[in-house]
Amino acid sequence: MTFDLLLVGYGNVAKRFAALLEEQRGVLAREHNLRPRIVGVVTRREGARYVQPEFGRSRSPSALTFIREACLRDRAAARDGRLVVVETTTLDVQSGRPAIDHVRAALGAGAHVVTANKGPVAFAYRRLTRAADRAGRRFLFESAAMDGIPIFNLVRETLPAVSIAGFRGIVNSTTNYILTAMEQGQAFEAALAEMQARGIAEADASLDVDGWDAAVKTAALANVIMGAEITPHDVQREGISAATAADAAEARMSGRRLKLVVRAMRDDGRVTARVGPESLPGDDLLAGVEAQQNALILRTDLLDEIAIVQRGGGLTQTAYGLLSDLITIARDAGRAPRSAPRRRSPSRHGRR
Repeated sequence: MTFDLLLVGYGNVAKRFAALLEEQRGVLAREHNLRPRIVGVVTRREGARYVQPEFGRSRSPSALTFIREACLRDRAAARDGRLVVVETTTLDVQSGRPAIDHVRAALGAGAHVVTANKGPVAFAYRRLTRAADRAGRRFLFESAAMDGIPIFNLVRETLPAVSIAGFRGIVNSTTNYILTAMEQGQAFEAALAEMQARGIAEADASLDVDGWDAAVKTAALANVIMGAEITPHDVQREGISAATAADAAEARMSGRRLKLVVRAMRDDGRVTARVGPESLPGDDLLAGVEAQQNALILRTDLLDEIAIVQRGGGLTQTAYGLLSDLITIARDAGRAPRSAPRRRSPSRHGRR
C-alpha cells in the first residue's frame, strides 16, 4: 500500500528519516506492505515544495497553509487514510507552537500525524488525542521522549491493566554525555561542542544544558503514561553548567555518579515532576548509564519496577521512532483507529 508523506521540517532528523525510508524500502514493502513516498516538504527557511511532479508547485506562505493545501491536493490519499504528516520542527519550550498547530491542521485535513517534536505531547496531548479520535486518524510520537526506544508503545501495547505510579530516568543524551566527559577531565564547552557537531544537541544548546529538553520529555511521559495534564512549566527544573564539573568529579571519587535525573510521581492524585542533577549510589541502575545512553525506570502497581535502557542514541534511533510509527499506521490501515487506552479512575485504583 502506498502512503504519501508530507515532511514539515527538514533538519537532521527528517533527513535521516528520508534516508532510512530508502534503506528499508525492500523490508517495508516485503514485510509490511508499505510503500512510502515523500510528496512534499516545507521548512521555515526554504518554504514549501512538492517532490512529486503531479502536485505542481506550491505558493503557500506558511506551513499551516501548505499542510491544508497539500491535503486537499492529495485528497484521495487523505480520504483513504494513506496520507501522513511527519512533523519534526524545532521545539518551542514556551508553548509548543507552531508544532501543535501543525498537528491540529493535519488531523483536521484528514492526515495521520507522526512527530519527533516533544511540544505537542508535552503541552496539548489530550486535546490532540481527542482531535485524532474525532478525525479517525492516528497521532503518534514514539520519538518524542527516548529517540526510537518504544516506551510509549511498551505501556500502550504490552502493559494492559497495569498502572504507572511514577518513573525516574535519564532522558537527555547531551547532558549525560557532558557529565560523563567532565568526570574524565574534559571541559564542559568541549563536550557540548562535540554533541553539537554530531547533531545530537538541540539547535539551541541551552535547551539541553538548562534542563528544558528533559523537562519537556518528563511532561510528555507523565501526560501519556500517567494520565497527567501538566506542561514543562510545571516541572521543577535545574540544569548543568561548567561549574557542575567539580560535583561530577567529587561524586565519582566517592564511588557515586552525578546524573541529570528526571522524576515523576503521583501524590494524593496529583502528578509532580522534577529534573535536576542527583548524586547516585554506584550500584543504582541509572549510575551505570554512560555517555549518550538513556534509561527509564517505571514504577508500577502490579509488576514492581520495569527498566528500559538505550545503549546508544542518535539520529538513526530518532528517525527509527518515526518509521515505527509509520509502520503502526500502515498496520492499522483498513481497521478502526485505536485511541490511547483510557486510564483507570483514581477513586478506585489510582490513575496513570
